Amino acid sequence: MPASNPASSKTLPEALFHPVTGTRPATEIIQQIRDLIHGQRLKANDRLPPERDLAEQFGVSRNSVRQGLRSLEEQGLLVIRKGATGGAFIQGGGAVAVPTLMSDLFSLGTIRPQDLTEVRVLVGVEVVRLACQRCTVEEIDLLEANVSAAEEAVKAGEFELRTQLNLEFHKMLARMTGNSLLIAITDGVVTITKQFVDRIGRTPTSYVMPFRRRLLKLLRARDVDGAASEMRRHLLQQQKLYLKAAANLERPAPH
Repeated sequence: MPASNPASSKTLPEALFHPVTGTRPATEIIQQIRDLIHGQRLKANDRLPPERDLAEQFGVSRNSVRQGLRSLEEQGLLVIRKGATGGAFIQGGGAVAVPTLMSDLFSLGTIRPQDLTEVRVLVGVEVVRLACQRCTVEEIDLLEANVSAAEEAVKAGEFELRTQLNLEFHKMLARMTGNSLLIAITDGVVTITKQFVDRIGRTPTSYVMPFRRRLLKLLRARDVDGAASEMRRHLLQQQKLYLKAAANLERPAPH
């Protein structure tokens, strides 16, 4: 995910914010910044005034400002950079708030395993359909390099690296669509898939690499329907394995 570029940021008006009046200053600071983003008065890569100036505009302590900015950074709306050219920048490198929100909902149990596996099928099939139509040869080459690296990780017994590469595979496919919303949704799905896999433990994976090699051939041939069908079959197979593993995990141990 590209970081905000301070060199490309613009200088914001001095009186951009107004004093907060409630008993929860950090919450009001967050809301003011959100309102300006929604109203497009703050845009990607804009740099906020220095912390001291913000404290004066909001009429609060620098600690309250720092608390509000930190919360917005955690939500993916700001990126905070240190140094002489640093500061608080409106996030312009991607919708990182989507994975954060989905991760929280999954941890709370709002997103259930069956919800996750079902959406993986629905989103994954449409992602590969668009990717097959829009991707470049260079992007397919990068995808093949990912598959080769994952195969080497398997041979070396580096299972954590293999998992990271396998999940990145789906992110790469999403980026090949050129659709920013699909990219954000896929990032969220991949994030909670990683949480889910960590929870249920390892499942059979011998079918994964052969599937990816078949998919690469279909992408190179621009066989849209074939690629979509191959992805659907693969994700349905994973859905069955994942839900079985989740059910076994929830089953009470025998006395």
